[in-house]
Amino acid sequence: MARMKFFCDAERCIECNACVTACKNEHEVPWGVNRRRVVTIKDGEQGERSLSVACMHCSDAPCATVCPVDCFYTTGDGIVLHDKDICIGCGYCFYACPFGAPQFPEDAAFASRGKMDKCTFCAGGPEDDHTSDEYKKYGRNRLSEGKLPLCAEMCATKALLAGDADVVADIYRKRIINRGSSAFNWGVNDLNLGG
Repeated sequence: MARMKFFCDAERCIECNACVTACKNEHEVPWGVNRRRVVTIKDGEQGERSLSVACMHCSDAPCATVCPVDCFYTTGDGIVLHDKDICIGCGYCFYACPFGAPQFPEDAAFASRGKMDKCTFCAGGPEDDHTSDEYKKYGRNRLSEGKLPLCAEMCATKALLAGDADVVADIYRKRIINRGSSAFNWGVNDLNLGG
């Protein structure tokens, strides 16, 4: 079974925020919640880099570990999702996540404090696929349509990669090899290197 993962190539990210906008529009994410955001490191200094950050769908997710009601679950593809019908909005997951992925909506339909919201890797939720209930709570289920998350598809520089972890790693590995021979990048595919 595939293990679905995100990876952001800091050498390619231009901080355009297309990924953030795509996510908000695709899922009608409420104001005050960003399932994805762009973070700039060393802003204005030499070596400045930008990264698109969301839930990383960890193999051993800290959010799931601290949840007192076990509303988090991992799909067969390795996607970490949560059930908003079980969530009590305690916020433990928010504090446990090193990426700040789970967030409280400012205006919630569930209670004054609200249920937590987070990136779903465009995989919907525990409801039946493509139902209005699923869309209302979790947004569009693109994975069941055979598509990747829209944030990655909308990335103009292809800095944000999403999909099977092995495929994503292979793509990034090829990029690194090409960067290592940057003086010859124009003809790297034409070179006969030992064979």
